[in-house]
Amino acid sequence: MADEIKEISPEEVEESLERNKYTIIDVREQEEVQQGMIKGARHIPLQQIPESLDQLEKNEEYVLVCRSGRRSYNASQYLQEQGYNVRNMVGGMLNWKGEVTF
Repeated sequence: MADEIKEISPEEVEESLERNKYTIIDVREQEEVQQGMIKGARHIPLQQIPESLDQLEKNEEYVLVCRSGRRSYNASQYLQEQGYNVRNMVGGMLNWKGEVTF
């Protein structure tokens, strides 16, 4: 059985932004991120995660984000299986109340 995926609330992510505790990865499609991303987030669309592993460090902590939390959960599951330290942001951008950049 796979290990449980750690979750983090949008409020916890917002509180941790100033401390740069996590690297945020937005797995939404290009047209979705054009509507705004969490400040400082990296955009790696879900389908490109497997080919982007060389851009990620196993000793860093990542928070994965999508629109509702489902795609980022799938990406979190995949990355965790590859040995990465990840958390899924519950509720995705639908629950994000913080600042966004365009």
